[in-house]
Amino acid sequence: MSGVREAVAVGGVAVPGRRGGVVRGRGSGLVGAAGRLVRHEWTVLVLGSLLLAAAMTWPTLRDVTGTLPQDTGDPTLQAWQIAWGGHALRTDPVRVWHSNTFFPEPYTYAYSDTLLGFAPAGLVGAGPVAAVARYNLVYVLVHALAFVGAYALARQLGSGRAGAAVAGASFAYAPWKLAQAGHLHVLCVGGIALSLAMLARGHGWSLRRGRRPRRVRPGWAAAGWAVAAWQVTLGFGIGLPFAYALGLLCLGAAGGYGWSWWRRRARPVLPRGLLLADLAGGTAFAGVTLLMAAPYLEVVARHPAGRRTVAQIAMFSPPPHGFLTAPPESWLWGDAHGAARATLGFPTEMTLLPGMTLLGLAAAGLFFSGWRIRHRLALGMGVLVSAALAAGATLGGDGDPGYVTLVRHLPGWDAIRTPGRLVLWTTLLLGMLAAGALTVRRSELPPGVGGWRRWARWVLVLPVLLVLLEGVNRTPHVPVPAEPAALRGLTGPALVLPSGGTREFHVMLWSTDGFPRIVNGLASFTPASQERIRAASVTFPDAASVAYLRASGVRTVVLLPGYAAGTPWREAAGRPVDGLGIRREPVGDGLVFHLD
Repeated sequence: MSGVREAVAVGGVAVPGRRGGVVRGRGSGLVGAAGRLVRHEWTVLVLGSLLLAAAMTWPTLRDVTGTLPQDTGDPTLQAWQIAWGGHALRTDPVRVWHSNTFFPEPYTYAYSDTLLGFAPAGLVGAGPVAAVARYNLVYVLVHALAFVGAYALARQLGSGRAGAAVAGASFAYAPWKLAQAGHLHVLCVGGIALSLAMLARGHGWSLRRGRRPRRVRPGWAAAGWAVAAWQVTLGFGIGLPFAYALGLLCLGAAGGYGWSWWRRRARPVLPRGLLLADLAGGTAFAGVTLLMAAPYLEVVARHPAGRRTVAQIAMFSPPPHGFLTAPPESWLWGDAHGAARATLGFPTEMTLLPGMTLLGLAAAGLFFSGWRIRHRLALGMGVLVSAALAAGATLGGDGDPGYVTLVRHLPGWDAIRTPGRLVLWTTLLLGMLAAGALTVRRSELPPGVGGWRRWARWVLVLPVLLVLLEGVNRTPHVPVPAEPAALRGLTGPALVLPSGGTREFHVMLWSTDGFPRIVNGLASFTPASQERIRAASVTFPDAASVAYLRASGVRTVVLLPGYAAGTPWREAAGRPVDGLGIRREPVGDGLVFHLD
């Protein structure tokens, strides 16, 4: 036998092999595998998106425990929501919907979008400081998730890396999202794009290559349904339209499969594994959606004021020029669009600019694109329909036909008063059109420019940078109100005075210190029981108010004189308590009244 016998590597030692080469040892193989993993597109994507999110949301991470982006209104509410979800998981998951606020009302966790999907994060840490830090970290992470989700979707549809990066950057950092810096449930939309990417991958489908049965992956389809279910748990303001969109996609897919089956007169073209994944995943998604909807239906039944009216929807509906207007938090466009914003009735929900660069690229993508013409037209039609729905009651003068039609005829739509947030779908579809414009087939290139790829990859970085430039923020980061000493170790049921206004959000945040049951809380409506207790406490402390509070189950009242100026409780600290059968205890800058 001629030649040298191939050597065997033992114990990770490389020895000579056939043809003078070497057989690498086990250690070298592991190093090589690790190197390939680090250089892999998806590893670079995840790590890069995290770094980009930290930079684009700066200075959020500079002081994660002491400041909040935008203001101390809704962010403090949402910091409490995440904390309550974790507390309920740790102590009594069955009663997660019956939070410690709005005592003695039930289902109070469903008074607003819950962010329940972030409850596992609430298991880490305790108290108001941890709640603020947790909120800030999640705030940064949701931007990274939005970038990853839209990038993955564009890549699955057949886009090149530059086009996918534009789609990801526009979906994560569109100028209109800067106005929503205080609404975490609106910012966390990455699960929508990511689930669509997974479902498309599981079904072996893309825009450039159509459906490829050999690329079917049931596991990816199941994962897509799981991510979709998680997205719904963050709230129905964004989740409900997503559920309807998935339903429409399922109907369209079922119709397509049925037509294909009928034409072929053969067995179903859907593999059994994929069919089972879709049935199981779709059923689980529907089950999670119904479980999430149940407490909201209960709240509406108990408090009809929580149902939105067409007049409320009209108040938040943007005019046409709102889609070309940026919020003041935009570093690039904020000042330039000041005059346009002045004409808007509710700028926070009406400044809906997806990005000038994105609009230009998407327009180009209608005529010059890697997508087929029918797909470009479908994406363009989706942009028009989603923008028309985002216009709310403005479309046609009354929104019917349009958004108001959905409010009147589809379950759940009458709970959403801010139609402008549907611009997220407009942004996502524009991103897919833009990705197509930056994804060109070789056959579409003019003769003689086949070698363009050597330098075009650097030129294609420019659109990404322009999109990101429009997303640079000047969002204020405001100090978080410190927890008063009088609320530390508070035992409930309790009432914190003064009561009313956005200060209720602060009390909710402070209540993460042990989660005592409190009457305080703020939602888009006021429960009758809270209104009665608040009215009875105006004269506190006196015999009538003490008797009513005792009868309502309140055992402790905390008065914060530093916040009482200009309220009915401004003189409460000096009122006598003799003969009332209560005990007044000064704690820090507050007064604690023990009623039992």
